[in-house]
Amino acid sequence: CSGIHRNLSSRVKSIRLDFWEDELVEFMKSAGNAKARALYEKAIPPFFYRPQENDCNVLREQWIRAKYQRMEFSGETKYPPLSYTTGEIGCVFVCACVWGCRKPAGVNGISSKGPKAVISIKDLNATFQPQKIGHPHGLQISYQGDDHIRNLYVYHEGSEEIVSWYNAIRAARYAYLKTAYPTGSNEELVPKITRNYLKEGYMEKTGPLQKEAFKKRWFILDSENRKLLYLRDKLDAEELGVLFIGTESNGYSIKACAPKHARGNKWKCGIRVETPERQFVFMCEQEREQREWLDALRKVLCQSMSPQDHTGEEAGLNIQSSQIHGHWLLLDDSTACSLVLTPTQTFPRSKNL
Repeated sequence: CSGIHRNLSSRVKSIRLDFWEDELVEFMKSAGNAKARALYEKAIPPFFYRPQENDCNVLREQWIRAKYQRMEFSGETKYPPLSYTTGEIGCVFVCACVWGCRKPAGVNGISSKGPKAVISIKDLNATFQPQKIGHPHGLQISYQGDDHIRNLYVYHEGSEEIVSWYNAIRAARYAYLKTAYPTGSNEELVPKITRNYLKEGYMEKTGPLQKEAFKKRWFILDSENRKLLYLRDKLDAEELGVLFIGTESNGYSIKACAPKHARGNKWKCGIRVETPERQFVFMCEQEREQREWLDALRKVLCQSMSPQDHTGEEAGLNIQSSQIHGHWLLLDDSTACSLVLTPTQTFPRSKNL
C-alpha cells in the first residue's frame, strides 16, 4: 500500500525506520486516523469491497484511489460515481467456449439480436484471479447454470474500469440479498455478497472403484457453499463434478492416505474424503500441497451446517454496458437481478462512450 500512496505523491514514513520531526508528530496528533476516517470514509456503501491483506494489487490500488484521490466516500459525490453507470469496458474473454454451446464471435459473426445469456444475480459470484487468468486485472465470474456451474474469465486493461464492474456486480448482489433476507443485518449480508475461494490447485483424481487411472484435474474449494469442484483445466467454462463437504456428524471425514492399488498416479501424497455415499481419493504433488488441502478441507468439515447447507447437500447427492470481445455486457439496474450478454447493442439504455 505504501508504494501506491507514493505513486499518488503522498508523503509516506515508516514508524520504525524513518525520523519523525516534532511538527510531524504534532500534526499526527491533531489529524490522526480517526479524523482521517471521518473525512475519507464518511459514506462508504456497504457493498463496496474493502481490500484485505492478501488481496490482489488492483483492489488495493483502486481502494486507495477511490478513497483519497477521487474522494468517492466523502459524502460530497453522488454515489455510485459516473464510472459505474457509463463507459466502455472492452473486456476480453480468455476461455475458448464460454457458454458451452459455441465459440464467442464478433458482432458480424452472429446474426441473433437477443442476449446470448441472462445470468441470475441470485447465484452469481465474482472474484479476482490475476494469476490464474494471466492478467493483473483478471476477474472470474461464476454462476449456476441449468445443470452446471458456469465460469467466465474476463479482464480490462484499465484498473478503475474492472474494479468498477466488480463493485457494480457487488451492488446488484447486495440489492438482491436485502430483498431476499429483509431482516438480515449488514454484518450478516455483506460477507455473502461475493467470496474468494478457500483453496485452488491441481490434484490427481481416480474413480469410485479406486482402480481407474488417475487424471490431473483443477480443484476449487468453495467454503461458503461447502463444495469441492473439479474441472479438466483451470480456465474451463464448466466443472466436471462437485463434491459436497458435510460434517463429521453427518458421515464425512478427511484423512491423509497412500492408495495401494490405483493405476497411473504420478503424485504420491494422498487425501481420502469419505462421504455417506462413497470414498474419494485425490493425490497431491508435494507434501506441502497435501497439508494445505487437508487444512482447508478440514476447516470446511468443522464448520456447522446451515439450513441452506442441508439443501445444498440434498441437491449434491441427488445498467452498465460495454463490449466484450464482440459482445455487450449489460447490468440491468432496473431490477438489479440479472447480467445480460448480448452479441449486439440492442438495449436502448446501454451506452458505448
